Amino acid sequence: MKVNVAMPKMGESLTEGTIIAWLKAVGDTVKRDEIIYEITTDKVDTEIPSPVDGILVEIKVKEQETVDVDTVVAVIETDSEEAVIVEEETVLSIKNQENSDLTKIQADVVPKIKKEKVISNKFFSPLVISIANKENISFDELENISGTGASGRVSKKDILNYISNKSNNKISSKPIQSSIVVAADDEIIPMDTTRKRIMEHMIISRDTAVHVSSVTEVDMTKIYNFLKQNKKRFLEEEEIKFTYMTFISHAVINAIKEFPLINSQISGTDIVIKKHVNLGIAVAVEPNGLIVPNIKNAENLSARGLAKEIASLGNKARTKGLKPDDVKNGTFSITNYGVFGLQFGTPIINQPEVAIIGVGSVDKKPVVIEVDEHDTIAIKPMMYLTISHDHRLIDGMLGGKFLFSVKERLENIDLSNI
Repeated sequence: MKVNVAMPKMGESLTEGTIIAWLKAVGDTVKRDEIIYEITTDKVDTEIPSPVDGILVEIKVKEQETVDVDTVVAVIETDSEEAVIVEEETVLSIKNQENSDLTKIQADVVPKIKKEKVISNKFFSPLVISIANKENISFDELENISGTGASGRVSKKDILNYISNKSNNKISSKPIQSSIVVAADDEIIPMDTTRKRIMEHMIISRDTAVHVSSVTEVDMTKIYNFLKQNKKRFLEEEEIKFTYMTFISHAVINAIKEFPLINSQISGTDIVIKKHVNLGIAVAVEPNGLIVPNIKNAENLSARGLAKEIASLGNKARTKGLKPDDVKNGTFSITNYGVFGLQFGTPIINQPEVAIIGVGSVDKKPVVIEVDEHDTIAIKPMMYLTISHDHRLIDGMLGGKFLFSVKERLENIDLSNI
């Protein structure tokens, strides 16, 4: 059988990639997970492995060509038992479609996956994909449509209803150009692909999740003193870079263990509670991009392990060294605008997650404390934490309890075993 190799999706804000070099030629034998080509995007340079054992029988995209995500770039012929078994999807359900060419539909039909390598949280039928392509609906937008089929699957009726509602929506997501006055000396800069993609993803998140934000203030005295006394020593002796984010991440992970519904996703009318915490750490990428790589199975890591992973992901994000797996399947995210000196904000949820924590700067402030049953004023390093949660699933009570749990863990942290 033949297996298509597609341009991988390398982050929420990216829609295309450029092939730098082919490491295999047509006719070459390839092994599963063997590197066959290299790509570059606005944020990531990486090597792409073969999904199966087999022979590379066709290269569809040449070196230095740029194509959209999910475009087939090569074909591998394989007889591996581990290969995805496919069969053509029946076209009986679309026999009555007006003005349809049944022969063309049969020729263009997308294979149905029976034994899947999961690429997305959902499976989409060829008909749904065909309609989405025709109506210029992006893959991220398609994933966020609530399905009424089995296991939340998006049906023809679901996507047509979505298109109809979108067309009838009086509030357009596009900028209203007529309201903008451009002066002669104004500078006009076209959006690049990255910024357009971020814009689309943020609009989808805004229109999908019911955002509610809550804020609390955290006394960071214990962690502040620990970093002041030990940060340099750990970096020099063990090459471990401890930061506030290390301990915030550790506290968030343990709070998720206490309130697992925070680490979930909505699929149609089903709630999918994730058993592992794939912790996303938002990284600002120059000049004005954003990517959210995630630490897989972060619940199994100690504070030291988290410190190493956070530093590694941040470095790879800024040097375009992220792999496809680094940006896939996140379950909960943290964004740190405190590094820019900001005290607090209201972050947008990273779809399809249901909550995100925002971290403010740590600033010394006068606070009221009780000493010997008397109130007094002390100078303490304080930090605001914000949670934005999807009120479709996470009520204010749960969001508040989760945020308070993170606060308590940070203020009462045991640093003796670090």
